[in-house]
Amino acid sequence: MDQYDLDVWHMQRALDLAVQGQGLVEPNPMVGCVIVQGAEIIGEGWHRQFGGPHAEVEALKLAGRRAEGATMYVTLEPCCHQGKTPPCTKAILEAKIARVVVAQRDPFPEVDGGGIRELQEAGVAVETGLLEPAARGLNAPYLTLQHLKRPWIIAKWAMTLDGKTATKTGFSKWISNAQSREIVHRLRGRVDAVMIGRLTARLDDPLLTARPPGPRTAVRVVVDTRATLSNNSRLVRTAWEVPVLVAVGTEAPAEDRRRLKEAGCEVFVCKADTRLGRLNQLLEELGRRRMTNVLVEGGGQLAGCLLDSGQIDEAHVFIAPKLIGGISARNPIAGEGIEDMPQAFTFLDPQIQQVGSDIYFHGRLERA
Repeated sequence: MDQYDLDVWHMQRALDLAVQGQGLVEPNPMVGCVIVQGAEIIGEGWHRQFGGPHAEVEALKLAGRRAEGATMYVTLEPCCHQGKTPPCTKAILEAKIARVVVAQRDPFPEVDGGGIRELQEAGVAVETGLLEPAARGLNAPYLTLQHLKRPWIIAKWAMTLDGKTATKTGFSKWISNAQSREIVHRLRGRVDAVMIGRLTARLDDPLLTARPPGPRTAVRVVVDTRATLSNNSRLVRTAWEVPVLVAVGTEAPAEDRRRLKEAGCEVFVCKADTRLGRLNQLLEELGRRRMTNVLVEGGGQLAGCLLDSGQIDEAHVFIAPKLIGGISARNPIAGEGIEDMPQAFTFLDPQIQQVGSDIYFHGRLERA
């Protein structure tokens, strides 16, 4: 195995380690690190928890004195600023690491090339860009938050073979099977918020919690321009236990805003005069709160608005071997839609698997 192949092998190991931090480290990025002497791994680690030691520090702790003269592989540029933990560049220099291979530069303003520069100026050999596409894919939600100032949007729906998400009367329990619903609960347990529209809240009366609980407790967000969410809904009845944010428009009656606040909900007023404008304001607010991943579970108008504006980043779809029929039965995505097939949204490396009797599709949308 030549040096390049060895470098790729170790960086892939670092990427595999990094993903173990999913749901635990956000809004920080997932980072993995491997330290080697020759071909031997002498230390490895990943960022395990927000506010905890970074991957480089975890790996250096295992390597100990053997780190002197070693090569470090890290999936993201080492930090060079004092945050919740000391700068990783300082630890690397103190350990006398000779060579650092970095998959991608960190766009965080207080780093953004500074970590690489500091190491190089101290005489450390630094190489960048190895497996960068994989590293960028791993931290796409973090990068979206950094660059677009909004969360990564994950759309989820369950539908029948004829593409229906509910009957013509609005009945939807249950389209997917128990195994599919377990996957949904795992998704809920690693995101910062779960979002639905007004109609879904009224017809399905969902709880939107992860059962069993995951590493994160998602804020339950209801897009409800006129603040119609009922105090008898399961969301409002549990608002003191799990956060509920109701996004309303300026036309929402003051008494209904007050009613929801007194029941324990947070009411966020979106002042724009269009559906898309209000939705963008909501996403900007969630981004300001450093929410990294938002799971959108319904309904069709909400998903359609997001798709029309190119703001769905990832989709998880459960297809059940059932037929509903009916022109008025609910569909997963409404909105304006596209005019010509070449404009259709496509997916990067979609994954398809059978989950009991259901088909589970998930993938990230391809960007132009």
